[in-house]
Amino acid sequence: MASSVPSKILVIGATGVIGKYITTAILAAKPRLSSLSHISILTSPGTASNPAKQALLSSWKSQGLTVITGDINSADDVRKAYKDVDTVVSCLGRTGLLEQIELLRLAEESDSVQWFFPSEYGTDIEYDETSKDEKPHQNKLKVRKFIRENVKKVKITYVVTGPYADMFLEYKPGAEAAGGYDWKKKKAVLIGEGDDRIGFTTMPDVGKFVAAALASPQASQGRILRVQSFVRTQSDILAEFEKQTASKFEIKYTSKAELRETEKRLWDEGNPLATGFTLRRIWSDGKTLYEKTDNERLGVKPDDLEPLSAVVERAVMGKGY
Repeated sequence: MASSVPSKILVIGATGVIGKYITTAILAAKPRLSSLSHISILTSPGTASNPAKQALLSSWKSQGLTVITGDINSADDVRKAYKDVDTVVSCLGRTGLLEQIELLRLAEESDSVQWFFPSEYGTDIEYDETSKDEKPHQNKLKVRKFIRENVKKVKITYVVTGPYADMFLEYKPGAEAAGGYDWKKKKAVLIGEGDDRIGFTTMPDVGKFVAAALASPQASQGRILRVQSFVRTQSDILAEFEKQTASKFEIKYTSKAELRETEKRLWDEGNPLATGFTLRRIWSDGKTLYEKTDNERLGVKPDDLEPLSAVVERAVMGKGY
């Protein structure tokens, strides 16, 4: 079957944590997407009128983006948003992942939708035989199961990025033992010895990879694309922080045994912080490492991507994500 070239793209979850990077990157890639004639987003009326979102929405509108207001849980609203759209990019966050099942069903039912990107940005949920048992993976696995069993017409592309480098740096109150960097107080907590290699993608680069996939339908449709900006250790990140702040950090270590014990306790307590501990354990265990990524398949070169120094610089400057 011939590959579908995107002409009219709809982004769902566009103003969210990762959605804003993906939407911005798609707009920036318009010159490369010669077939692209229209970009729209489906967002709630509350988001569309939120004062905190106005600068972002106004910027996008000035670049030709159309804002459609509606409820993603309303089949009628989704059908209207899908009208004439051939490509849907979902950027829904962890709490909204299962809502994609209905979005996919309606896409399959649509006369126009030919290509769908589920929200898979993050940890590889089918890395090996143990992945199916990881609690944070379950909703994404349910979405993939629905796709395998029910989606026949619409082509699917998963963009699997590993952890967002920008978020990995955070030193979260109450979850310090999971690791992180407090560059203001010059403190850091590392997992194990801090020397485990981890594959990261920066949040702006997530957007670049999605745009690259859209520009390369033959290379990306029907595939699970595993991509990343760089592979570094926690000690590498610490060294970059110390270099940019010209300071030595106070360092603490969380053993892998302690990480697992805390992870189990938090799940047993129903504490939402458990997810972060599980993901840190997965990353530290090397489950973001590949013999080869799909960067080259998408035509994305190392010079196109952000280095670790850029992410740390944003953090030190207080720009974060």
